[in-house]
Amino acid sequence: MNGRRIAAVAAVTLAVALAACAPPDQNGDTVTVPSVVPAPAALEASGAAPFALTAATSVTGDPDAVSALAGLIGARTGMTPAGTGPAIELRIDPSTDSGTEAAAESYRIVAGEASVAVTGADAAGLFYGVQTLGQLISRDGEGWSIPAVRIDDAPRFAYRGVMLDVARHFHGVDTVKAYIDRAVTLKFNALHLHLSDDQAWRLHLDSRPELTAVTAGNAIGGDPGGFFTKSDYAELVAYASARHMIVVPEFDTPGHTHAVGLAYPELVEAPVLSEHIAEVVRVYGGDLPTAGEPYQGMAVGFSSLRIHDEATYDFLADVFGELAAMTPGPYLHVGGDEALGTDPADFAHFMERVTTLVERLGKTPVAWHEAGSAPGLAPTTVGQYWGFVTPTDGMDDKARAFVAHGAGLILSPADAIYLDMKHSADSPLGLTWANGVTSVERAYAWEPSDVIAGIDDADILGVEAPMWTETIRDLGDIDEMAFPRIAAAAEAGWSPATGTGGLRTWESFRTRVGALGPLWTSLGIAFHPSTEIPWEHE
Repeated sequence: MNGRRIAAVAAVTLAVALAACAPPDQNGDTVTVPSVVPAPAALEASGAAPFALTAATSVTGDPDAVSALAGLIGARTGMTPAGTGPAIELRIDPSTDSGTEAAAESYRIVAGEASVAVTGADAAGLFYGVQTLGQLISRDGEGWSIPAVRIDDAPRFAYRGVMLDVARHFHGVDTVKAYIDRAVTLKFNALHLHLSDDQAWRLHLDSRPELTAVTAGNAIGGDPGGFFTKSDYAELVAYASARHMIVVPEFDTPGHTHAVGLAYPELVEAPVLSEHIAEVVRVYGGDLPTAGEPYQGMAVGFSSLRIHDEATYDFLADVFGELAAMTPGPYLHVGGDEALGTDPADFAHFMERVTTLVERLGKTPVAWHEAGSAPGLAPTTVGQYWGFVTPTDGMDDKARAFVAHGAGLILSPADAIYLDMKHSADSPLGLTWANGVTSVERAYAWEPSDVIAGIDDADILGVEAPMWTETIRDLGDIDEMAFPRIAAAAEAGWSPATGTGGLRTWESFRTRVGALGPLWTSLGIAFHPSTEIPWEHE
C-alpha cells in the first residue's frame, strides 16, 4: 500500500501557519488571510503590498502551466496578461530549500509587490499551484491583485477522486470534460467513471458490441440514453491526463448487470424480486424488473451474472481485457456492491476470479467494500468504502479486510460525501437514503482516519466523492449537487487532518468557500447558494 502512495507525508507534518481569523502584523494592523480551498499545509500572509495584476503583467515559465494560468486569469478578470512588466514565474524544481527532494504534487507560492513565483516539485505540483494562484486573485479597487503570501503545500493522500455515474443517466463527452475542469480546480486527481449498471452499458467494446447496441438507448425514467465510442473514451482519458487526472473506469459486477442480460441473456440469472425491491418501486415509481426487458427504475440488488458458468468468465476476460488496453491508468474498478441477487458463497468465488483476472491484466483491481467478505481476493485489490461515517452492519470489518492483505482503502462515506444526496429537504434533485439530507457542514465534519477503527493514514489510499445520477440529468444538475459540498471532500483528501491548524475548521472552511463564489461564477459553475456559507459577491 505505502509503495502506491504519492510521497506526500510532509503534508501531514506541516502545521497550518495561520488561524482562520485575521491576525495582526508586526505593526498591529490586521492582516487578511487569503481564502484557499482546500486548505494548504502552510500559509503565511505578511500584510505587505500586494502584486498588481494588469494587462502589462508577464507570465513566464512552463508552457502548460502558463496556458492554465492564462485561462484562469481570463475567466476571473477578462484580461490576457501579455506584457513585459512585473512577472509571474511558473517553474518546476524537484528540490526543496534544503536541497532534498520535494514531495510529489507539492508546490510553493511566493508572492510580493514586485513578483510572484510558483514552483512545483513536478508538473502536477505546478498545476495545483496555478489553481491556488487563481483562487488568490481578487478585486483591488478597480483593478486586480494577488496578496503578499507564501504557501508551502502538498497533499495528504495520493488518491483524490470524484466519481460520475453515466449509467443511470448518460452524460456525454462535453459534460464529463466540464466536470474534470471543475474538479481539478480543487486538486482532485482521479475521475472514476461508472460505465455500466442495470439500466445500460455506456462504453462500446469491439469484443462485445451488443452491450451498447442493445442497451445504450435506455436510462432511468425513459430519459434519453447514449454511450461513449472508443475514440470518445480515449479523448476523455487524454483530456484528464493533460490536467494531471487519471481515469478509473468501472464495469459493475456481478450485480448491477440487468443490462448485460439484454445483450447476452445467457450470462445472467433471473431477477431476484425481494420485498426491498418492491418497496423501492412503491416509493420511486416504475415497474418491477423483468428478465429481457429494459429497466428504467431505481431499485438495485436484483441482478446477477451466472457465477458457475465459464461463459461468464469469458465475457469478463473480453470486457476487462479490452478496457485495460484502453486505460493507461493503474486501476480498473470491478464493482462488487449490492450483489443481493448473488449467493454469498458464489459472490466470494466470483470476486476472487474477477480481481485475479484484472491483476493478471497488469492493473490494480478496485472493488466496493462488500468484496472484503471474499477471502480469496487478489492481494493488490483496493477497497472503496461507501458505508457511513459511523459504520453499521459489519461495513468496517469488510473494509479492514483490504488493509489486512496489504492493499488499502478509498473512503467515500455516503452520509458525508455522496454528492447526489439532497442538500436541502425541498430539493427536487437527489435522494435521502444515506441518513437524510446532507448539509455542507455534515460533508465537512468527518475525519478520514476516524471512520474505521484501526485504519489510519498509512492504510488510506485516499478519498473519493461519488455522484450517482438517478435524478441528475445535465451539467446544471451536477453543479448544483456537487458545489459547494465537493470542496469539503477536496479538503478531506488534500489538507492536513482536522485539528492540526487553524484553517482546518468548519468556521474557516465556510468562510474560505464563500470567498470562492465570484471565482466559481466566473468559471460558469452553477453552484447551490447554500445558506450555510457566507457568500462574497462582486
